[in-house]
Amino acid sequence: MDILTDLVAEDDRLEEILAGLDEHSWLSPSLATGWTVADVVLYLAQTDESVVTSAGAPGDGMTWRTGPDTVDALMESMVREERAAPAEVFARWKTARRAAVMALRSADPNRKLQWAAAPLKPATLATTRLAEHWAHALDIVVPLAIDFPDTDRLRHIAWLAHSTLPYAFALAGREPSPVYCELIGPNGDTWSFGPSGAASRIVGMAGEFCRVGAQRLAPADSRLVATGPDGDAALNVLRNYAN
Repeated sequence: MDILTDLVAEDDRLEEILAGLDEHSWLSPSLATGWTVADVVLYLAQTDESVVTSAGAPGDGMTWRTGPDTVDALMESMVREERAAPAEVFARWKTARRAAVMALRSADPNRKLQWAAAPLKPATLATTRLAEHWAHALDIVVPLAIDFPDTDRLRHIAWLAHSTLPYAFALAGREPSPVYCELIGPNGDTWSFGPSGAASRIVGMAGEFCRVGAQRLAPADSRLVATGPDGDAALNVLRNYAN
């Protein structure tokens, strides 16, 4: 799967950044409220370990959320319970992220794996992992003023955000509606998603589209242009994830 190649590349970039951090930076606040940089990396390790667990679980059509807590509440609790020294957290994530890729590469591509809100095929789960690693990397690099340029790997994330629109509309209590997205990638090429004849459209930079979907940029603060009967609504419910 090409998505696995890009997931590895995104993780390699983050690992290189993390390897250059000192203890103070690891323990400094991230953009994730209440979490240090170490906490963010711990969360990524825990969720990468969940990929391995899901890939080895029998059957499909299940989620791994079994209690009344939201996914966010569950992960907050897990991070709180397993906080550790930065070196330990870093080593754990390096092991977990490689194991997750191996598990996804070995999985039956047609069997859905257990995940938070809905079972996902390995390629889609790999795409959600790339989106999550990228978004949480922003939580780390922005407060530390570390350069983190957009890459063409954002195309996977933009695809995921567009594909998730029906789910996002449903969560907001709205009937799903076709939306056409025309985005400019980091290298100036045009990426399009959805039916070109759709009445509702979103046009703009792919990096901003992905940041809005990651809830790292408010739609009103972006330069994205939404038109049509459901364009604004789509932009406001946009998300690169499902929970």
